Amino acid sequence: MATYNLALILKNCLNENEFLLVKQTPPPKFFDEEYDSFVDSDLWDLPSTKLNVLDGELETGIAIEGVESLLPKFNFRKYDIEPAISRVLEQVGIKAVDKRDWRFFKLVEEAEFGPGLPVHTLFVMGFASGNESLPELCKWMHIQSCLNWLLDVKPSSDRVGPLAVIGVINDLVQSPEPKVHTTLNHQEYPPGVIIVPMKSRTAKPFHTTNLIIFAPQSVSAECGDYGFVARGDALIVDPGCLADFHGELLKIVSALSRKLVVFVTHHHHDHVDGLSIIQRCNPDATLLAHKNTMRRIGKEDWSLGYTSVSGGEEICIGGQRLKVIFAPGHTDGHVALLHISTHSLIVGDHCVGQGSAVLDVTSGGNMADYFQSTYKFIELAPHALIPMHGRVNLWPKHMLCAYLKNRRSREAAILKAIENGAKTLIDIVASVYCDVDRRAWIAAASNVRLHADHLARQNKLPKDFSLDNFSCSVVTFVDDFGRLPLAQLWEKFFKGHEGLYSIYVHTSPEFTEVPPESSVFYNRRIPSKPVEWGRATMVDAERRLLANALLDFSNERFVLLSILNFTTIYKYLINSKQSFIGSFDDPRHNGRGRYNKLLWPTVNLSDWRKGSVV
Repeated sequence: MATYNLALILKNCLNENEFLLVKQTPPPKFFDEEYDSFVDSDLWDLPSTKLNVLDGELETGIAIEGVESLLPKFNFRKYDIEPAISRVLEQVGIKAVDKRDWRFFKLVEEAEFGPGLPVHTLFVMGFASGNESLPELCKWMHIQSCLNWLLDVKPSSDRVGPLAVIGVINDLVQSPEPKVHTTLNHQEYPPGVIIVPMKSRTAKPFHTTNLIIFAPQSVSAECGDYGFVARGDALIVDPGCLADFHGELLKIVSALSRKLVVFVTHHHHDHVDGLSIIQRCNPDATLLAHKNTMRRIGKEDWSLGYTSVSGGEEICIGGQRLKVIFAPGHTDGHVALLHISTHSLIVGDHCVGQGSAVLDVTSGGNMADYFQSTYKFIELAPHALIPMHGRVNLWPKHMLCAYLKNRRSREAAILKAIENGAKTLIDIVASVYCDVDRRAWIAAASNVRLHADHLARQNKLPKDFSLDNFSCSVVTFVDDFGRLPLAQLWEKFFKGHEGLYSIYVHTSPEFTEVPPESSVFYNRRIPSKPVEWGRATMVDAERRLLANALLDFSNERFVLLSILNFTTIYKYLINSKQSFIGSFDDPRHNGRGRYNKLLWPTVNLSDWRKGSVV
C-alpha cells in the first residue's frame, strides 16, 4: 500500500541542461514575534501534485512514452494522470506543452519512514519553451547550479528540494555502482546522506529507525591535517534494527570500507541494537559516543573500546567534514551531527518526523536542556533536519519553533492543572492530555514529570504542591468480588501517606457501594468485568489493573500486599534495585490444576509452576 505523487521534469528546449524548479510554499506563520523571526531560506523543487485514485480505469488523452513498462506494478490507468499534469502546468504558468513529448522517466518508491503510508513518486519528463515568461516563483536551473547550492552550502542560502535531487541530480552525478548494498528502499537526500529506515524496537507510531550512511565513492584529502577526533572512509549513525534485520545490516556493513566510523546519538535500544553485528563484522571500526551514553550500552552490544565525544569535535569521512553537537534534553548523553558541506543536521531523537519528542526521565532527560539544545539547533540554521524516526524535515527553523511552542503550551497547561488542584501525575496527565489517545499517556507522563521539574527550577509551582510526593508513588492493586473485606486495615495502612501511593480497585460490576470521599478507595475503581478464580478472566482483571497503573508514569514500584507498615515497605521498595520472583510446584488445583493439556508438548506438566513477581 502506498500513495502516489506526480513530479514533472520540465526541460528547457533552448538548453537541455536546464530544468524548471518552483519555489515551495513555506509552512504558515505562528503569529508570534519570536518564532516568526526565525525564517528558513527559500526551497526550490520540481513542480508536483498528488495523484488521485479514479473510480475505475480511464484511458488518458495524453501519450506518455514508456509508462506501460510500469504495468502491472503500477497501474497508471487508475490515477488521474492527465488532470494531474494540467494541475502542475498551471502551477508554473505554462499553458501549452507538446503532448507528444511526454516521457516516463522513473518511479521512485519511498522508504518506510512511517507512521503513514509511503509516498511513491512518478517522474514524467517533458519540454517547455525557454523563452516563455515565467512567474516569479519559477526559475530555470542548471545542473551545476543545483549542485553548488547543495554541496557548497552557505547558511540561509537558497536550497534545492528532494524531488529534484532524487529524480534528476543523483542519477547524473553518481557512479552506476550502488553506494549501499541493501534490498530495503532507501533515500539519498541531501546528496551523500543515505537514509535506510530499518525495523526497530521503537515506540509507536513509528516502527523503524533511520540508519544514516556516509560512503563517499571517491575519497579525497580535502580535510588535510586538521585535528579530527576520528577519520574513516565510511560512517554509519545509529544502527538500531531488530534482530530480524541483522542480516541486512551485515550486508550493508560488509560492503563498506574497513575504515569505518560508527556514531551513536544516544543509548536507547532502537539506536544500538545492531552494534554487536558491526563489532563482529568489523572489530576495527571506531565507535563515537558520549560518555553518558556509553555507560548505558551493554557489553553484549559493544565490548570493545570507544572514543568519547562531548560536542565541538569534528570527523573526517572520505574528505567530508562532520561536526559533533552536544544536545542534551532527550537524554543527558544525547548528541547530534552536522554535515558541513550540505549543512544538514542529524538530530537523533531530539525531533521526530511526526508529533513531538519524548524525553527520557530515567536517563537524565531534562526540559531546560531540551529548550537550550533547540535554540542551539536554530542558531545553526541547518538546511535540513534528519530525525532518526520519520522523513527528513525541509523547514528546520519552523519545526524547531513549533517544538518550542508546543512545549511551552504544555508547560502552561500543566501549571494551570496544578493551580486548579491536581496533585498526582495521573491527575495532571488526564487534565492536560484529555484530548490525546490514552495509549500515549505513558510517554506523555515522562514529559510532564520533566515539565514539573522545570517549573520548580523557575519557582513557578504553588507553595502547597509537593514535588517529592508527585514524583514517587507505590501502586496497590485490590482485586475482589465485591465488598472489600479488609478495607479498614488498608485505610489504616495508608493513613498519613497521601501522595505516595496509587490504588486501583477491580471489583464485581454488580457491586455498587460507593466509599466516602475520605476513603483511600474513593473514585479508585476501574472498569471491571466478572471474574472467576482459576479462569482467564482473572488474568484479564490483572491486566486491566496493570494497564491503568501503567498510565501513570510515576508508578515506579508495584506491590500487591505487605504485612509490614507503609513506611517500611515504601522505603524498601523505592530504594531497592531488585525485582523478586517466586516459582514453585503446587500439586493442588490452584497449581497443577490450572495446567492445560493444549500446552503439551511445548510445556509438560512436570515443567508447570505457579509463580509470582513483585
